[in-house]
Amino acid sequence: MRLTIVQSDLIWESPAENRTRFERLLAPLRGQTDVVVLPEMFTTGFSMNAAALAEAMDGSTVRWLQRWATELDAAVTGSFICRDGENFYNRLVVALPTGTIYHYDKRHLFGLGMEDKTFTAGRKRLIFEWRGWRICPLICYDLRFPVWNRQPADERPYDMLLYVANWPSRRAHHWRRLLPARAIENLCYVAAVNIIGTDGNGLEYQGESGIWDFNGQALCFLTHQKGFFTAELSLEALREYRAQMPFLQDADKFVVW
Repeated sequence: MRLTIVQSDLIWESPAENRTRFERLLAPLRGQTDVVVLPEMFTTGFSMNAAALAEAMDGSTVRWLQRWATELDAAVTGSFICRDGENFYNRLVVALPTGTIYHYDKRHLFGLGMEDKTFTAGRKRLIFEWRGWRICPLICYDLRFPVWNRQPADERPYDMLLYVANWPSRRAHHWRRLLPARAIENLCYVAAVNIIGTDGNGLEYQGESGIWDFNGQALCFLTHQKGFFTAELSLEALREYRAQMPFLQDADKFVVW
């Protein structure tokens, strides 16, 4: 599996300009990757101006994701501000080149940033299959809640956790510690994409997007640079490690409501 993380600054509340910016970063990836991960709210930044910025699932951003999935022959994912019925969601969309679309609505809304006053929380995790891999995508603040991240007790484990984020520099220490912890406790690969620069609220972002293996070792760790990194991941190595270290079979069984 070739996995690409794409790190960039964002133009505040400017969907068309951000999509154009990411097109320049994605263009060299044609035929070079299997999964591309973009940041949280990659078209707007972490804005609570949902009434003005929200799009429907048949809007420009989802069509853009579908087009780039086809052009790259890869799964392409990131989150955006979505209007669904009368509610707003911080919605992650996975677009496949087959035309299939999956989505996940952020479960844990960031009360410190008033996200819970604007958006509706998701109620269900997403685990999708792509080219032989089982992948579980989550959004930013979800990282802090290990029960929601935990391997399912009643089905095959996922092989990779993906996190899309706008995680501020002031809490970068937490980001650096929690990501490898999620890899170690779930015996899976972890990929996380953050942004760089300063947003419209004056918050600074350090980047530090990265990929970790099932042993919690960093395969890449981007600092403040804009660009992408592609890592080759091995499903065979993951399965061998799980066979040698069968910790998942001893995990507690529980249900999250």
